[in-house]
Parts: sequence; C-alpha cells; structure tokens
Amino acid sequence: MTEFWLISAPGEKTCQQTWDKMMAATSRTNNLSNNNKFNIPDLKVGTLDVLVGLSDELAKLDTFVESVVKKVAQYMADVLEDSRDKVQENLLANGVDLVTYITRFQWDMAKYPIKQSLKNISEIISKQITQIDNDLKARASAYNNLKGNLQNLERKNAGSLMTRSLADIVKKEDFVLDSEYLVTMLVVVSKQGYGDWQKTYETLAEMVVPRSTKLLFEDNDNGLFSVTLFRKAVDDFKHKARENKFTVRDFYYNEEEMKADKEEMTRLSTDKKKQFGPLVRWLKVNFSEAFIAWIHIKALRVFVESVLRYGLPVNFQAMLLQPNKKNMKKLREVLYDLYKHLDSSAAIIDASMDIPGLNLSQQEYYPYVYYKIDCNLLDFKV
Repeated sequence: MTEFWLISAPGEKTCQQTWDKMMAATSRTNNLSNNNKFNIPDLKVGTLDVLVGLSDELAKLDTFVESVVKKVAQYMADVLEDSRDKVQENLLANGVDLVTYITRFQWDMAKYPIKQSLKNISEIISKQITQIDNDLKARASAYNNLKGNLQNLERKNAGSLMTRSLADIVKKEDFVLDSEYLVTMLVVVSKQGYGDWQKTYETLAEMVVPRSTKLLFEDNDNGLFSVTLFRKAVDDFKHKARENKFTVRDFYYNEEEMKADKEEMTRLSTDKKKQFGPLVRWLKVNFSEAFIAWIHIKALRVFVESVLRYGLPVNFQAMLLQPNKKNMKKLREVLYDLYKHLDSSAAIIDASMDIPGLNLSQQEYYPYVYYKIDCNLLDFKV
C-alpha cells in the first residue's frame, strides 16, 4: 500500500494551466511522483465564519474517521486469523482496490448531496461513521467473547498433564465407580519418577489396593497413573503423595459433566463458524463505507482550506500526487519552489519542530494546501 499527497493550488488563467505547470515540475522530466487530477464538485461555500469553524471540525472528523477505518481493517485481520494474507483483497472501496478508488475519485452525489451545506455533509459523515464505530464495538465484543470462551475450553484440553482437562484422556473402565468404599485417584508422575512411583505408591497410605496402578497417558514430561484405594485413606494419600513430589489431580469421573463440556465446545465452535461469514461480510461493507467517507472528508478539507487561503470566487485545482519514495524530499523542494509565491511566510515548517506560540495542530504547513492520505492501514505487513 502507499501514501498520497492531496494538494491544491489556485487556478492560473485556467485550472488546466495550474495542472500543466505542476505536471511539468514533478513528473514529465524527473519522475518525482505519479499525479492525478482530484475532482471536487461545486460545493456550497457558505459564509467565511462557517468555513473557519468548519476547518477545525473537519480536522477532528478526519482523525476520527481515519481511526475507524483503521479499526475496521485491523479487526478484519484479527477475524481472518490464519488467512491474514487475504486481508488486502477484502479491503476494497466501492469494489476496487484503495489506490484505484483514490486516483479515480468521484464525489458520491447520492450519499453526500452537494445541494446540502458543507456543515450538513460533514454531519452526515459524522453520524454515519459514529454508527459504524458503535456497531463494530458491539459485534467485536460478541465475537471476541465467543472466541475467548472457545479458546479457554481448547486450552483446558491441551497443555501439561498438571493443568489440562483429563476428560478426553480417561475412559469409564479406568475407574472403580459406584463403590461405597473404594475410589480411583489420578496422579501425575514425572517420567524420571516412574520407578519411584511403582516402588512406593502402595505404601503412601494404608488401604491402597495392591497392584492397582495403571499408566493411562503420557505427554513429553509426565505420565498419568490411576490408583485405587479406600475412601477413608484419600487425605492421607494426597498428603504423602505431595511429599514424594507426585501430583494428585482432583478428578472424579462424571459422565454427565464431561458430556456437557463436549457439547459446550461443539456449540461454541458451531456458533463461531456461523458468525464468521456474516461478520466478514459486515466488515467488508463497512470498511468500504468508512474509507469512502474518509476520502470525501479529505475532499471537503481541500475545498474549505482552498477557499480560505485563495479566496473567492472558487478557483483552484486539487491534485493527487503519489510520491516516488526515494524522491520525497526533492518533491517537497520542487513544490515549494513552484508555490512559495502564494505565502511568503511559509518556509517549510515541519510539525515536529517546536516553535513557541505556533500551533500547527500536528499538521505540516506549506504554501499550498496539503493533506496526506496514508493507505498503510494495518500495523503488520501482509
């Protein structure tokens, strides 16, 4: 993915001349950037006061909408889990990839009617994206709960014999059941301790049934042994086992409980599969909606800022530059030379420079209108 610079400069005799000049300076001879005209329709200007207020509101809205676009993209990556390489093909705007959408941008008259005031259009976008953000929180919370519960159950059925569930390891015939006097215990013994166990288990307490131990299961480090003893000896046996570094697992064979656990796991797994498809579809649709809204905000910001800077009647050319990565610094210099006459005070100031009394609100300032569009929406490489 890539970064774009959305800029505007006042129309010379015609806007085409502004375009031609910029093209000649940046791409015809020295390949500093790939450029496209950025089409902004004739929007309603309104009063200067409204434009000044709107300029600040749009800056905040831009940040908010960008954050929602990134959240939806990131959550898409989280939901796709093992298919993260498929994330990019699901992040489309109006059915096309993001670069194509931006470079061929056309204002959506149906969604954002230009007969409305600029303030109304920005409010339409704000409501729309707030709704997407709220829906995302609700859907993500429901899906994450489901996923978390399923992972907890899966974790119970994996890992060390010291902690994992034993339900899927043992069988009914491994236990003495329904006896008033006898009970079967399960003990975890390290592999190095097998010899000690066989020598000592019968003497760990009185009333251990001789030759009753059986190795039921092994993992890399330990074995799970069963042993049968009289119920009245259980506490004594546990105490002595602990002293000898054998771990007694508190497990009592209960078919109903084990069946319920299995059914719960099947139910959660089925629910997750059922929710997955509709959730991915929702994310695709709403990523597209949010991204489209975001680019419309960029268009609004360019329009408002261009009118505030270059005055009325409205006469400016919006241009989309895709900088050649190696030549970004050179491109900045060329644009500065081309437009420095527009604002003599605007030597290249970087937002990272701390100049007392000058609040750039984290936005670089240049003699031309400039906004960055960064399409690197994910915080990992796919």
